[in-house]
Amino acid sequence: MQIELAAERRCDVSIATMLITDSDRRRLGSSLEKAAGGRNRHHREFVALETDLEFASSVLAEEVPGDVVTMNSTVEVCDLDGGETESFTLAYPEDADISRGRMSVLAPLGRALLGRRVGEVVQVAVPAGPRRIRIERLRYQPERVGHFDR
Repeated sequence: MQIELAAERRCDVSIATMLITDSDRRRLGSSLEKAAGGRNRHHREFVALETDLEFASSVLAEEVPGDVVTMNSTVEVCDLDGGETESFTLAYPEDADISRGRMSVLAPLGRALLGRRVGEVVQVAVPAGPRRIRIERLRYQPERVGHFDR
């Protein structure tokens, strides 16, 4: 199953360019460990994120480039197939609340954006079919303003 998910992920977006902070990697790893202990309705998403983290490059939070989507970043994206633009904050699963603009990193779009740069286009599999999403800009990146504890 993990091999299938890794292959599926490679078709969605390029793993090689994923860059995350060491602190995001640790906190996401901790979230995955907690979820592994119980039954979780997002099991497939957890396994996929775990696979992504295995292949991701990491840097110190203080060294991450200012155009990389990190956890708790507020990002503006454009759906190239539908033309809509939206903005939301990439959230840890336990902090996610889409009604408040906080998208879970476990959501297909959230997972595809983590570690990507402004200007990149990612392909996301959603129930309505694959979508091409361009990262337009980061309205807020915690590391860019010295918020290393978020």
